[in-house]
Amino acid sequence: MLVLEEIYRSKKNEHSMSFNLRIQRSLSWLKKALVFHDDLDLQFIMVWVAFNALYAQEQAADQEQHTLKQFLSLMCHKDGDQKVFRILWEKKQPIIRLLLSNPYLYQSFWDWRNQKISEATWRSDFDTEKQQLQQILQDHDSVSLLVSLFSRLMTLHRQLSQGGATYNSAINRTQLANACSVLAVLVPTFIQILLENVENIDFSKPFYPVVQVC
Repeated sequence: MLVLEEIYRSKKNEHSMSFNLRIQRSLSWLKKALVFHDDLDLQFIMVWVAFNALYAQEQAADQEQHTLKQFLSLMCHKDGDQKVFRILWEKKQPIIRLLLSNPYLYQSFWDWRNQKISEATWRSDFDTEKQQLQQILQDHDSVSLLVSLFSRLMTLHRQLSQGGATYNSAINRTQLANACSVLAVLVPTFIQILLENVENIDFSKPFYPVVQVC
């Protein structure tokens, strides 16, 4: 964390205001998230904000998934040292497999529970995705694995941020701990990749630019 802050500060004058603001905001939330290592709910929410600060754009809600996929693809393609690859396929693969196989992180499960779709539909969707994931794992397809992983994490984020879970609940500790464990290494890695490739990345203006409030 300190290394990332030092790299950011040493190169700050060379970067655009938009890029600096995104990195500054992300680092601020990530730094705070690490303080709450014994509070999984707060740590997850804060590290998710740190992640959002890096890629979020002003757009229609139905475009969010596309923007997320573009960002994750960019992280993989700009990762010359294979840092993301090692996280996905070596350091965190057992935890990632657990997250991907957890039906409670699959949005269709909740759509069924909320009577939006039938039980047969959600089970069919889940089985289909399991087969797709097997192929992704076999091919070592990092981009597709990240997209599937963040789809699961997004469901968990919505559950927490929209009041769908009790604070410090005993029933979701394992999945929350696993999510925090993965995000705590992926988000700083994304920041590092951005800092190493800023000249090759076209950053849009921040979602909420800085304004002076009287």
